[in-house]
Amino acid sequence: MNRLLYPALAVGLLATTYRLYLQPLLAQHGSGRVIESLGTAGCTTVPALSACEKIVLHHGLLYLACSSPQSRASWTPALNQLTPPPQEDYIATYDPKTSVITRLETSLPGMMTHGMDVVSSSTNPSELYIFAINHRVPTHPESAPISGANSTIEVFKLPIGKSKLTHLRTFADPVILTPNDLVGSSDGESFFFTNDHNSKTSKMRYLSLLGLEYGSVGYCDTKSGCKYVAQNVHAANGIVRAPNNDTFYVANSVGGGITVFERQSDNALLKTHTIPTDRGLDNLSMDSDGVIWAAGFPDGFAFVKHAADPSQLAPASAHSFAMNTGPGSFYGEKFKVTKVFENDGTIASGTTSVVHDVENKRLYLHGLASPHLTICPA
Repeated sequence: MNRLLYPALAVGLLATTYRLYLQPLLAQHGSGRVIESLGTAGCTTVPALSACEKIVLHHGLLYLACSSPQSRASWTPALNQLTPPPQEDYIATYDPKTSVITRLETSLPGMMTHGMDVVSSSTNPSELYIFAINHRVPTHPESAPISGANSTIEVFKLPIGKSKLTHLRTFADPVILTPNDLVGSSDGESFFFTNDHNSKTSKMRYLSLLGLEYGSVGYCDTKSGCKYVAQNVHAANGIVRAPNNDTFYVANSVGGGITVFERQSDNALLKTHTIPTDRGLDNLSMDSDGVIWAAGFPDGFAFVKHAADPSQLAPASAHSFAMNTGPGSFYGEKFKVTKVFENDGTIASGTTSVVHDVENKRLYLHGLASPHLTICPA
């Protein structure tokens, strides 16, 4: 009798595990999801700008951290793509009024771009600070699959209207382990940043796909160096700060949702709550109305294939997170989450960054290995 009972119990256990755990996990990554066509009417593209992982809208001008799709397929440390490519990365601006693209000049060699922030100087209104993650190739490139990227965070100064970046400083620290995105300060001397993993190349990184919390948020300044301010943050990706208070928002690129933190007096971040979503999210931005915008992964499996081979299309989506003023707020639903854009990859492929221009009613979308910038009415 036991010979019949034990197999039956095993089958039942496997079925329960699949239904309660694996099936929701696969659905979160996009398995079985039907891709809508939403918000695509009137969209245009700018093919001259490709593979821009992060975009920032600052006073009407778009700043982009760009490369080439082929370079991203070789060198994307966040995805364990660690074959050093030709150094093609750059920071650019795009003027929506004139369609003029300007590649910003820098004397810093070997920039490998990823997350970025653009901040007005608090002491000189005619200057900006640009904070940029730099996934440098290690001194011995052949060691990259074992050692990972030699990642740093660079700080530049840029006079408004000019195209030459002045490099101010490099932050290199063990805490800057696998940096993904960051939020800079208006004095150019400090920033908060996310680590998407807790190791550069360990196979344990893949456990984040099962929900283990291995990311973190760090803080650096010129006086005291760098430290962790929030740990065990699952798949920490995009980060944005509310302009009028000390609230920070961090996207989860695997499990989905946004974790909300409050800054403490020692710069530690205290988790207050989570805004759930049905898919992983990448970079975050906040528009002039205080609405948060996020790039979503409708099909995480397709995105991984696209990042490794950019000729493969990956569906894209954009989501807004507005403070809930409706009846749901009474029941604790602090944010109203709205899917604003979704496409099968033919208009916007593998989107990792979305920004909303309130004044001109436009939505800008770009991605790690995307073939072009996409601009849509909003």
